[in-house]
Parts: sequence; C-alpha cells; structure tokens
Amino acid sequence: MNLNTKVTLFFIAIAVTLMAVLVAISLYAFRSFSIASATEHIRTAGEVVRVHLTESMINGVIDRRESFLKRMLEVQGLRSARVVRSPELERQFGQGLNMESRPDAIERQVMAGGRATFEIFEEDGETMFRGTIPYIATSHGTPNCLQCHQVSEGSVLGAVTMTMSIDGLRDKALWTVAGITGAVALFALLLVLLLRRLLRPISETATAVEHAVQRALDGDFKAHVEQQTNDEIGQIANDMNRLLRFLDNGLNRIGMSVARLTERPATPGENLLTATIDMVDGLSKASHFKQAIEEDETKSEIYQRLSTTLQQEFGRGEFSLYEIASNKKQMKSIIVDGEAADGCRWCDPEILVRPEACRVRRTGHVVDSIDNPGICYAFQPPAEAGERRHVCFPIIQSGAVGSIVQIVCTPDEENKLHECAPLLQVYLRETAPVLETKRLMESLRDSTLRDPMTGLNNRRFLEEYVETLVAGVQRKRAHAAVLMLDLDYFKMVNDTYGHDAGDAVIKALSTVLKQSVRASDLVIRYGGEEFLIVLLDSTAEQACVIAEKIRTEVEALKIQIGSTVLKKTISIGIADFPGDSSTFWQAVKFADIALYQAKETGRNRVIRFTPEMWSNNEDY
Repeated sequence: MNLNTKVTLFFIAIAVTLMAVLVAISLYAFRSFSIASATEHIRTAGEVVRVHLTESMINGVIDRRESFLKRMLEVQGLRSARVVRSPELERQFGQGLNMESRPDAIERQVMAGGRATFEIFEEDGETMFRGTIPYIATSHGTPNCLQCHQVSEGSVLGAVTMTMSIDGLRDKALWTVAGITGAVALFALLLVLLLRRLLRPISETATAVEHAVQRALDGDFKAHVEQQTNDEIGQIANDMNRLLRFLDNGLNRIGMSVARLTERPATPGENLLTATIDMVDGLSKASHFKQAIEEDETKSEIYQRLSTTLQQEFGRGEFSLYEIASNKKQMKSIIVDGEAADGCRWCDPEILVRPEACRVRRTGHVVDSIDNPGICYAFQPPAEAGERRHVCFPIIQSGAVGSIVQIVCTPDEENKLHECAPLLQVYLRETAPVLETKRLMESLRDSTLRDPMTGLNNRRFLEEYVETLVAGVQRKRAHAAVLMLDLDYFKMVNDTYGHDAGDAVIKALSTVLKQSVRASDLVIRYGGEEFLIVLLDSTAEQACVIAEKIRTEVEALKIQIGSTVLKKTISIGIADFPGDSSTFWQAVKFADIALYQAKETGRNRVIRFTPEMWSNNEDY
C-alpha cells in the first residue's frame, strides 16, 4: 500500500467519523427540538383550552365546550383533545359531559402532582406526542377560576390531554440531516480528490525511491527516480539520482581496483555492493595476515600461520605445503593436512627428490585439475580417500618457485574452491616476499656461521650453539668428546706451493673429517688449519678410537697439486666434557693443551688430556 492510498484512507476514515458524529449530533438536536416544539405547541393549546373554559364558565356557555374541543382538533397536528375533572370539581358540578370520561393513570398522576407530563409513543405506525397539562385554580386575572369554583388557591380542577403527530417534524429533521450529511460528504470527497492530486508526486516519488533503494541493496545502482515537481519533492528525486550515480561510479571503480588486486573475475548478476564488501574485507584480512607473518621469527612459523589460515579462513582441511630447497634439486614437505610432515600424502613421493616431476614447480603456473582433470601425473591421492581434485599454487620468490601450496577437494567442493582461489592467491602474494626475506636472512645468517671454503660450521656457530649443546648433554647426563685437530707443517705448503695448494689441502682434510664422524657430530673449522670436532654421546676413550682413525686416513691421504702429490699428517688433542671439566670452553682449552702436547712430542699423533698437562702448563 503506497503513501497516497494510506493518506487517502486516513482522510476518508476521518471524514466518515466526522459525518457519523455530525449525523448523531444533528439527530439528537432535531429530536430535542421536535420534542421542545411539540411541548410548547401542546402547552399553548392547553392554555387556550383553559382560558376558553374559564370564559365559558363566566359567560354561562360552558355546556358548549365539546364543540370547542372538536374545533381544536382542526389545528394542524393535533389528533385528540379532552378534559377530565378532578374529584373536587366533580363534587361541586358532577361528572361533566360524556367526552369527559374517567381519567387514566397518567391524568390521575398529573392531577395528583399538579405537574404536566409529556411522552412519545407509537400508534398505528405513527409517532405520537402526548401532553397532559393540569388545570390549576388561580385568582389571578379576570375572569379567573375562583369566581365560579369554590376551591382553594392552587387546587387542581382537572387536566387537559392532547396528542399530536410528530412524523412531519421527524421527516423534516431527517431530510435536513441528510442534506447536511450530503453536503459534508461532497465536501469531503472533493477534499480527498484534491489531496490525492497533491499527494500523487510525493507518493510516486516515495515509491520510486523505495524501488531504487531496494535495487541498490541488491547491488544495482542503475535505478532512476523521475523528478515530477520543482519543489522539495523534486529536489529529493534529483538528489537521489545523484547519489545513485555517485555510488554506482564509486563502487565500480572500487570493485575494479579490488578485482585487479585479487584477480577475481566479475560474476554476471552478482550483487556489486556485497561482492565489493567481501573483497575489501578479504584484502583487509590479508593485510593483517601479512603484518602477522612479518613479525614471525622463522619460516616455520610463517608456514604454520599459513596452514592455520587455510583451515580457519578458507575452511580447507586437505592441503600440502612444500618448500623448494635452495639448491633447487629437492623439495621438502612442510605441512600436510594441518600437521607437520616429512613426506607426501597426495602426490608421488618422487617429487621430493626430483622436483621436475612437480608440474607447478616446473612451470611456475597454477595447476588446476578441476578444469583440467589429470593434468598433473604426480597427483596420486590414496585409494581410501576416494575421488579428489586439486589446485596447486606457486609462491614465487626471486623469480622462481620457492614454495607450493596444494589444495585438495572433493568433487562437491570444486565451486567453493574456485570461488576462494582469487583471495587465496592474494594471501600467497603477501606471503611470498616475507618468505623470501626470511630465506635471505637465514642464508645470510647461515653464511656467517659457515666457512665458505669448506662448508663446515665456523667458530661463531659454535659460540651460538654451545648453550644448546651443553643443555643437551646435561639433560641426558651424557658425555661429549672434544677433539682439537691441527695439520702438521701446513705453513710449508703455503710457502712452497702457494695458497691455492693450501686451500686444496684444507678442503681435502674437511672431506675426510666429515666422512669420519656421524651426521649428528659437529665438525668446525676453528681457524686456519685448525679444526674442532664435538662427538656427542661419546667418552674420551671412544673418541680416541675415532681420532686414531682420522689420523690414519689423513696420513694415507694423497692430494694432487698439479704434477705434485702432497701427503700430510695431523695432530689431535682430546678432552672429555664434563669428565675433564664442568664447563665446555674449559674442555676445549684442555683439548687444545693435549694438541700442544702432541705437537711437542713429535706430531702425527693423538693425545688424551690428563690433569698433569694442565698443572704443567699453567701459563698456557
């Protein structure tokens, strides 16, 4: 129901109510007027009868009163007239004429009380008005009652009863009320028509604005509100059109900008407002995500946060995160289905050792098996998982694929995955530079902790790692053997054959050292031709066996330098931590003292530290 109809119905209701009140008041007023008029009419007629009877009594023609009463009925509206005598008058003059019959109950009441009575009643379908007026004796005037009647002042001599029809008065009243009501109804009708004409521009403008707003809520800002007047209503229509154009242009620009950022294609018939809000909300969350990962300390924390985002923001439960090794020759599985992993679930494990088998790693493009089933041969979901599709997204770092996000879905989830893919790529674009920064920082840190020529950890690494090493030994209540190693007469190699030959010797020795110990042991280039080995969970006695093996292999090592073959020996000092010392660095010093003893006693030998060496070398 529009505004015009509502206002019209409201005014019609008011008009009907006013007419009903007017009719009620008019009918009441005319009824009161009719009763008052009839009352005065009968009172006048009764007074005429009283005066006539008094004069007739004085003039001696009282016996002619019947003809007078009959003539009274000729008065318009009167239907009956009669006179009844009171008991006092009957005692003086008898019962009177035949027409002066015995009084009825009303007349007796009037004569007893001396007060006139009036009433309305129906008779033969006609509305009648009856008035019974007492005839009271009085000495006032000439002639008067007491000149003939022997009664006291104020006595009731009788009563005059008259009836008259008031249908004529009623009909006139009804016609008058009908005329007034008709005039008022006509005026109200004209007023309503005028009001509807005046309200039409307001109603139509309001309806048009309502439709425009509804279309805007559905994302359509192309609606137009017709300007029908040049007043405030017309200004509202004009301002509404300006607002719609502004919103349409603004949202289109925002939507296109956001779509370019998210690479999200527009969907025909979509709600532009809702789509824009969703995209902006997604970009805001992606911005917060980037801020969070920028404050993470390691790549592992970033991958874990990305995994949580995939589960909570995108509702994905089946996915894999892979990282490409810095040498580009291996892939590492970081997280699978939200859990840390070191293997594949959804792909052929071959991709971990031969990354070229991974299509997204090889091409650097998104691989989508939803649109292109079977596009990647490496995707091999387990049989118990049932039918699955996948989309793999590359994370580009330094112009190459550094990491891979693989999303797995059932056929029922394909559309949902496609819908969230553009926003997911925004997250991955935000992740890429942060991962690259962390990787470079780790590489830089690793380069400061490694000897660039041999690839071994350096002394700085030992300084940073020593607290962890000591805590592990103490926690397990184990021993760690410290070996200090030094090439014999290494300076002669540099002086005789040059530094390139010296570097070749150092590299060859590094290879022997790494091959002679376990992967869990630490091999450190301590400085120049000096090396330090920490054998975890090993006592000094066990270390002596390993040290002797190293000494033998170095002695047998042949290093080709041009046309010359060099052979070198090595001296080794051993100390036990915490067997020889309660502190690690003291154990290193003790191993160095044992190495010094090996040098002093002829080189090319292994010496185990003893307390006597420390007491004999207090100035060491």
